[in-house]
Amino acid sequence: MLLSQAQKIQAAPYTPDVVAAVARGGLIPARIHLDLLGTGEFAMIQVEFYTGIGQVKAEPTLKQGLTTQIGGKKVLLVDDIADTGRSLRYAAGYLQSQGVAEIKSATLYCKPQSTVKPDFYEKETANWVIFPWDARETLREILQKQQGKRQGNQEIAKLIKSGLPKQLVDKLLNGLQQEP
Repeated sequence: MLLSQAQKIQAAPYTPDVVAAVARGGLIPARIHLDLLGTGEFAMIQVEFYTGIGQVKAEPTLKQGLTTQIGGKKVLLVDDIADTGRSLRYAAGYLQSQGVAEIKSATLYCKPQSTVKPDFYEKETANWVIFPWDARETLREILQKQQGKRQGNQEIAKLIKSGLPKQLVDKLLNGLQQEP
């Protein structure tokens, strides 16, 4: 998916000076884009918006500012998904306030209700997406929230049906149940 996206970015043609990740979801895709696009500079900002599965704060907030200077540079802003679009809009506004020359955005998925359509995205979905780097955290939240074993099992079954491998779920659940 990221290889395909990198090829689309190069064909656009867009050559960023900096790949900037929206932490945490954008860290892994951004790092891969850094390599695929041959970009030498990496930056990160942390935007806090989600407080749990499907739960958001009133507004996104900046938890950590930029890790490098980006003034006058072309930036590819990377996140994993444009869900509401509010985090992506907030991050882009923050980057603009830092004096970037140009911003393009890239996500793996874009939801139909997103108020921001990334310049580059691979798939559109209305479903909740669990990325490999989110699986353990998502399962932990389900276990903590469950209002009965049956409801928790139903939520976990939905994750498996949506494509999260059952073996991975079983392994992660086993580890979570052994935590103090």
